[in-house]
Amino acid sequence: MGIIRKTKSVESLLHIFEQSNDAVSVKELVERLRNEMNKTTVYRILERLVDEGTLHPFIGKDGLKWYAMCKGCSSYHHLDSHPHFQCRVCGKTECLNMDVSIPSVPNHKVDSAELLITGQCEDCLS
Repeated sequence: MGIIRKTKSVESLLHIFEQSNDAVSVKELVERLRNEMNKTTVYRILERLVDEGTLHPFIGKDGLKWYAMCKGCSSYHHLDSHPHFQCRVCGKTECLNMDVSIPSVPNHKVDSAELLITGQCEDCLS
């Protein structure tokens, strides 16, 4: 897929990520954008932004899909093999800037791996 057009809908969705350094659940995105676009449009834009290497998805402790901004990814290669942290008290969800080693699996090709760490964030500990 080519470069995504920066329509008003795309800009509205990206603005949510620009306002925060945290990941955002698809449920929250649909709710926050409900007056601007329907759920189908939100999902379509998210899929295109993932394909572009702008966002990366992962599954949170609630079983919902969450999205976060990519750093250095492209449509050809996602570099988001990093752990995510989700606070079980306030729900804050964030990317952790830590290197993790994904093991090779004999006779298999690993395309992606997810690691979700849950606990209490710094704010909830104080």
